[in-house]
Formats: sequence, C-alpha cells, structure tokens
Amino acid sequence: MSVFTDKKLRIIGPFVLFLVGTLFFRLDWYLERSTDTMLRSDLIALTAGYICWNVTRWTVLKLQKQYPGLDNTRRRLIWMGILLPVLVNFAWLIRQLAHMAFNNLPYLTQSLSSYTYSIGIQLFYHFVYFILYEGGYILREWQQAYERNERLKKAKLRHQLDTLKSQINPHFLFNSLNSLSMLIYDSPRQAEAFVDELSSVYRYLLRANDQELTTLSRELQFIRSYFQLLKTRYGAGVELIIRVDDDVLGHSLPPLTLQLLVENAVKHNVILPSRPLVIEIQTQANRLIVQNNLQRKNTAVLSNKVGLAHIAAKYRLLGQHGISIQEENGLFVITLPLVVAQSEPETTL
Repeated sequence: MSVFTDKKLRIIGPFVLFLVGTLFFRLDWYLERSTDTMLRSDLIALTAGYICWNVTRWTVLKLQKQYPGLDNTRRRLIWMGILLPVLVNFAWLIRQLAHMAFNNLPYLTQSLSSYTYSIGIQLFYHFVYFILYEGGYILREWQQAYERNERLKKAKLRHQLDTLKSQINPHFLFNSLNSLSMLIYDSPRQAEAFVDELSSVYRYLLRANDQELTTLSRELQFIRSYFQLLKTRYGAGVELIIRVDDDVLGHSLPPLTLQLLVENAVKHNVILPSRPLVIEIQTQANRLIVQNNLQRKNTAVLSNKVGLAHIAAKYRLLGQHGISIQEENGLFVITLPLVVAQSEPETTL
C-alpha cells in the first residue's frame, strides 16, 4: 500500500465506516434521542473510530514486519485472532470512557446485553480493518511473488534458448571440425578419440534442456570430454584440475553449469603454453568451487555477459542461494551450492 493511498484511507476510511455503522446499527437512535445527545454520540464514535483504526493498523503492520511474507500468513492470522478480543474490548472501553466524560458519569453503566451488542459492532469494524490491511498485504505479496515467478520463468526460457543456440553454435562446431581435420592428417588414432569426445559433448548438450538438475558425477564426466576438445585446440596452454570428494558426486546442480564456467574462463583469459590457463574444480562440504588464474586478455572480448546470470537464474528457480563470485590473490573464484542428492539411477554420457 503506497504512502499516499494509506494516508488517504486513514482519513476517509473511519468516516465512511462511521456512516456504514450508523446506517446498519443505530439509525433508530436519530429518531429516539435528542439532537444534543446524538451530536455527542457521533463525536465519540468518530473520535474512537479514528483511534481504533490507527491502533489496529499499527498492530497489523507490526505483525507484518515481525512475520513477513506469504509463508507467515497463518502465523499472522493466529496472532490477530489472539489480539482481536483485546482490540475489541479496548475499542469498547474508550467509547465508554468518552461517554462518561461527556455525560459526567462517575462509573460505567451498561447492561450485559448492551455490552454484547457493542462488542458485536466492534467485531464487525475490526474485521474490516483486518481485511483492508492484512488482505491488501496478502494480495500485494501474492502479486509480487507471481511477478517474480514470471521473471524467473522468462529467465529460464532465455537460458533454454541460449543453450539451444550453443548446441548448434557454428563457431564451436567450426573450431572442432578444424581441429579434427588437422588430427586426421597428423594423427588418425587421436582423431578417432577426438570424434568420440565430440560425440559425447554434443549428446550431453542435446539432453541438457530436458532436465532441471544433473548429478555432479555426470557433469564432471561431460566437462572432461569438453576439456579434451579444448586441450586438442590449445594444447599445453590450458590445464584442468579436479579435486572432488566422492561423497558429493551424487549431489546435483543445473546441467551445463561447469561448461559455462569453463567457457567463461577460456573466453576472457590469455591461453599460451608459456602462460597456461589453469582451471580447478573442487568441493568443500556441499559447495562446488570453480577457479582459474586471472590473466585477462588485453583486447576487448565479445560477450553477452549472460553466462553467470543464467547460472544464478537457474539456482533461483530451484530456490537455491549462496552463489559467490570473487577475485582474490590473482584468482577468479566462483562458489556454488550443491543440491542434496536424491535417489535416481546414474546414466552415462
């Protein structure tokens, strides 16, 4: 609720509710009581209405701050149910005290039937307060959650589109075939191994969009095949070190995560036999750490800058957080959470 809307509601709302209450609960008073009595009664009702509106508003906003979000809706409603008798009796009390002051009465004089009637009216008023502030809050939170989900869905679709493009990336395919052409002439046996690795890479790429998660074991198997293609092209200019604990191999992560990170390192760094790019993949507890030595290219690199953003978006879709990107001690370090393993059969590339 915007500040302007809330401010306007706090001014107009109690007066409108007073008119509604008058129409439904005490219209007969205007026929039975004197003008002076009704003026005093209306002044008390309006003043008390403004006070109760703001007290209840403060209470509801306090609960929303203490227990925010849709997930805490039930907790807030329970607290509102607990506090409702207090708020209702407070509203009844201030009206009685004002009535005593205006009429110079020494003590409260109200029968049980009048008390229950007054409490019933206050319950109606307070339900209106709760619906306006809590109902409006739930509606806004739901709308924001819906918009966040829509943005994440669009990010996922963009990622799937870019992955599809990478499956038929002419540049990558041209480099691979060019390397294969040279191997066929110089080393037919190595060319045969290269074709096997290229087949594994493209088979994995074609399956990547069919699943939200893959095991770390499968992802490492793929990245070894992918790295062999890089090794054929760059030779001693690139190195891959894998230090992964066996007990996390069954944990999961979004497919092609390692490929994007390795590709990102290759794209932005100098690769020379005298200055090799060293990419290291390791694990700590349930975290995956991918790092490389920083030796940035002097020339600008054409990049759409969406690789890391896509990884972050896929993790958000999975409800996972804790992605860290740092530069320290000459290293570019990315830390990702691993999703705890679920039982599923292991397949090969």
